[in-house]
Parts: sequence; C-alpha cells; structure tokens
Amino acid sequence: MKIIAMIPARYAATRFPAKLMQDLNGKPVILRTYEATVATGLFDDVFVVTDSDIIYKEITGNGGKAVMSIKEHECGSDRIAEAVENLDVDIVVNVQGDEPFTERESLGKVIEVFRDDPDKEIDLASLMTEIRDWDEINNPNMVKVIVDHRNFALYFSRSPIPYPRAKDAGARYFKHKGVYAFRKSAIMDFYRLPMLPLEASEKIEAIRYLEYGKKIKMVETGVGGIEIDTPEDLERAKKAWK
Repeated sequence: MKIIAMIPARYAATRFPAKLMQDLNGKPVILRTYEATVATGLFDDVFVVTDSDIIYKEITGNGGKAVMSIKEHECGSDRIAEAVENLDVDIVVNVQGDEPFTERESLGKVIEVFRDDPDKEIDLASLMTEIRDWDEINNPNMVKVIVDHRNFALYFSRSPIPYPRAKDAGARYFKHKGVYAFRKSAIMDFYRLPMLPLEASEKIEAIRYLEYGKKIKMVETGVGGIEIDTPEDLERAKKAWK
C-alpha cells in the first residue's frame, strides 16, 4: 500500500493573511509543518501543494518537494486531487499547512484505519479530539463532529453539536482536526462532484463526502496541537515551540 502526504498551502488566508509564511522561531510555519510531516517516517513521499511561488520556493529551496497548482481551487481537497490525479498511490493523507506540531502518533492512527479495512468499507479517515470548554464548543472557527456508535461521522458543523438542551445528558463534544486520510478514489470523486447546499452553508469540505454517501471513520486522539488561524495562535505556537 503506497501512502503519501500532501500539504495544501494557500498563501492567502481570510483571518490571517500569509500565515503560512509567518516566522515560527526561525522558520516559516509551512516549512515547520513540512519538516514535521517528513520526520514522522510514515510516508513514501511528502509534498506541499501550493498556488504560491513564495511558498513553492521556500520548500524547494530548503530541499523539500512542492507542486504548483495549475487551476484555481476553493479547498484543500480539490488542490490535492489535482496533484495526485496521475500518481500511482493508494492512500493520500492531507496534512494542514498550519499545523507545525504534526506528529507521528495521530497520523499513524488514521493510516492504520485502512490496514484494518480489508473490505474497503471506509472511504476516508480523520481525527477528532474531545473538547470540554464551552467557549471552544461555541466557537464557529472550531469545527465540531458527531459520530455514531462505530465512530463513523454523522455530521460536521461550526455550531455546537449536539445542541446542549440538556447539559447533564452525558454527550461528549469533539473538535474535528483537519487531518484526512483518503483512498485515492474517494478524493477523485470529491474533485469531480459539485458542492451541495450543506457544504456551501457551513464552509466545511468534509460535508461534501457525507452528502454523497461516503463513509468517514473518525479516530479519537488526545493530541491537541496548535492550529495557526490567528496571530494569537502564532504567539501560542512560539511559546510552545520553546
């Protein structure tokens, strides 16, 4: 089974422009993420996929591998699909470019899902981590996920799900971490299928898979990490890096 990692990297960002090129204790965020992904030793190859000459040159200039997108894309999955369309691979792992604390344990868990799936029931796997802080649960920048009894995703939302009408009911809340492992066929289907209303409303690309009947296996992890979405996140990351 050939497994590669793809790191989609847009230069523009709504909440934090050029965040991937911000300095994180001596190196840009995107280079830190690339190096951390390579260091896991889990992949046959690792690439950054970008629309930016600046990011491309940063990665290749430091001995890394990068691919320039040919088309304009609205989401990371589309960017990756274009890059892998003609590659001979089985599993593609999408590592978010703004997660420089990417580590082996969590990535290994999503890859293992496919080793334990002889009937190829699972189209993609992703990570979730439990959250208990109500500010986080209500934060629309933090995507939540609910799952069935086998940990297959039922829905993703920026709203608190389930709605806490009875806070003492024992429901657990999970934050969706933006790491995906796809069968190549699943991400190519995503690429060719149009966006539907639920995805368009929430602006969460994982919803497209659910809307078209794909099965997403969620894997719980206790590793939270720091996703750099704001300047405040970057300052937290700098402190944690030290």
